[in-house]
Amino acid sequence: MPDVKDRNTKIVDEFRGNAGKVGGPFEGRPMILLHHKGAKTGTERCNPLVYQDLGDRRYAIFASKGGAPTNPDWYHNLLANPEATVEIGTGTFRVVAHEAKGEERERIWAKQKKEMPGFADYEKKTSREIPVIVLTRRD
Repeated sequence: MPDVKDRNTKIVDEFRGNAGKVGGPFEGRPMILLHHKGAKTGTERCNPLVYQDLGDRRYAIFASKGGAPTNPDWYHNLLANPEATVEIGTGTFRVVAHEAKGEERERIWAKQKKEMPGFADYEKKTSREIPVIVLTRRD
């Protein structure tokens, strides 16, 4: 099985070669490429993620990590460096991230689990609360 870095590179290449669309387990899912800076190194990273369009130039992403017991690195990076860049379709723009809490998180998370039941499965696999991050477009 390819490692996560190799898999992500293939997804990024497919995303860019197909105007933001990918196949396999992500076929038909809304995908975003998140460019963020490492919390400790400042190195730019890129992660392909499923997102939820919240309207009003806002997008939610989910730190599910497939139900792993720890949060993904990109989550920690966004907490340390909330300004990021995303690619959606053929567009690229700047965003600022914040972690949704309380009612905001519950509303977004409930909709995500309803629309993509795999996220409910991730929630069952872990004892941690899966963070919901809201990205607000800056330009």
